[in-house]
Amino acid sequence: MTSSRLVIAIDGPAASGKSSTAQWVAEQIGFRHVDSGALYRAATAAAIRVEPNAERWDEAFVMHRVPEITLAPSRTSFSPMIGGADASAEIRSPAVTRSVSRVAQMPAVRAWVNAHLHEVSRTHDIVVDGRDMGTVVFPNAALKVFLIADPWERARRRLVQSLSRAPTDAEIAEETDLLVQRDARDAMQTVQAKDAILVDTTTLTQSEQVARIVALAEAAVGRARK
Repeated sequence: MTSSRLVIAIDGPAASGKSSTAQWVAEQIGFRHVDSGALYRAATAAAIRVEPNAERWDEAFVMHRVPEITLAPSRTSFSPMIGGADASAEIRSPAVTRSVSRVAQMPAVRAWVNAHLHEVSRTHDIVVDGRDMGTVVFPNAALKVFLIADPWERARRRLVQSLSRAPTDAEIAEETDLLVQRDARDAMQTVQAKDAILVDTTTLTQSEQVARIVALAEAAVGRARK
């Protein structure tokens, strides 16, 4: 029996359901959820507070903002704080969504995020989601899962979440185009690890995909702790 902390890494493209799935999985297996994207979003939100025009940002400007950001633990997750205040709603704003890819491509910001994730993993069993968790950040994770879904379905799910209603086909088409553009920007970072298990969620309900990953996680945790 080992006492070392365990990591379940869930990767995938934008709007593939990583964060919500990871949160549910963490709750069901007794781990804490860490959303790596929330850190990138928090860095983006902190930059917006000072300079709303993202075209004026450079890496040094954004890195000057990140000391304001911390992760606050709860029973099942970690929430981003900016200046000591909960920023969970602020980091999901349209302005942050438009500019977060720009920030996520900055090497110094990526190093800062990864350092935070490693620090948390030293003291907690975690389910972490992102784009390169299983390839770069936690290559020795107990389980690696890569979620995919059809772009149209990803766009539909994102709009249902943000609009709280059924979107029109025209709205889905516009959102699909935006997601495909973001996929292209993030392609270098969103890579499936060779030993990751691919889960296509296009035709799965969230409950079904969570149940599938919980089963995989429980098996992986059992193997790791023998």
